[in-house]
Amino acid sequence: MPTLTDIKSDILTLTNEQQINLLNYISEILSLSPVSIQDCREARFSKGKACPHCESHDICKYGTSSGKQRYKCKSCLRTFTDFSKSVLSGSKLPLSYWLEYAKCMILGLSIRHAAEHIEVCVKTSFYMRHRILDAIRLYTGMGHLEGVIEMDETYFAESFKGNHVKSGFTMPRPSRKRGGEVKKRGISSEQVCVLTGLDRQGNIYAELVCKGRMKSSDLSRALDGHIEVGSILCTDSHKSYTQFVEDFELEHKRIESGKRRTDDFYNIQRLNSFHSRLKLWMSRFKGVSTKYLVNYLYWMKWLEYFKNDKEVLKGKSMLLQTVSTQLELNINDYKVRAALYR
Repeated sequence: MPTLTDIKSDILTLTNEQQINLLNYISEILSLSPVSIQDCREARFSKGKACPHCESHDICKYGTSSGKQRYKCKSCLRTFTDFSKSVLSGSKLPLSYWLEYAKCMILGLSIRHAAEHIEVCVKTSFYMRHRILDAIRLYTGMGHLEGVIEMDETYFAESFKGNHVKSGFTMPRPSRKRGGEVKKRGISSEQVCVLTGLDRQGNIYAELVCKGRMKSSDLSRALDGHIEVGSILCTDSHKSYTQFVEDFELEHKRIESGKRRTDDFYNIQRLNSFHSRLKLWMSRFKGVSTKYLVNYLYWMKWLEYFKNDKEVLKGKSMLLQTVSTQLELNINDYKVRAALYR
């Protein structure tokens, strides 16, 4: 049987292409292995173990709790585990269930279908989805746009979808039966505005900014600190961008409505394509409650950022990224959640 030294010597004799193929093969094998507590620990404490309560690094081991390693912070004297204040905090499901659920999310399965796949109830599936999405939103962040930027807005019908029997929520308008269309023509207060932007480096901005038609003040509030001064902004002829580009010292390239600009370097074709993919992605969920819309935007952003990764790697990557994000939420927080406008 060849030794490890023999294998290393054989690898050195391979061509560059053969070495790349071997690396990809080994990566696939590793990705198919189950996620371990050690994997989660390394992802979460990549910069050293820290207390999730006070962020102190002065900690020590403090026995075990339900088979999990427990630690004690010498600064605040509180105890914690590898999963405290994370997506997995308080979960009784094994890691393998969470990994399978992440794979369901990569495929865009509905809450009910994902529940059937991993054999949990629909309610558990709902909370698993939104705990993961909340962590993805925090992990990904709003982002920063620079250089040549394409920007436009798109609209979704305001939705209060969900079971409100126990939340004490009162509908502000008559319900639209069976997902009916908004009653007011054109852009109105019955719709919510999602501002989207792309730059040529691949950075994506997608945020819920207001109800109804967007104004210059909405742009300024939403993009403050997220767009580089001196960038070139490509937009349609919406007048709200005029004041915004002056305030933020941007060069403005306006694309007149009804005119195709496929040959010009300055266009919004990539963004229009992104809008098409976004609308198609959203359509599979048969309506998304506005208070959860931002989570679904970040879900789409995550898929866009990692679309070139191997499919077998995505589920594991999503789970480890969510575990590495500090998150403190319980079921009641979702019942009273409001829409996350920028």
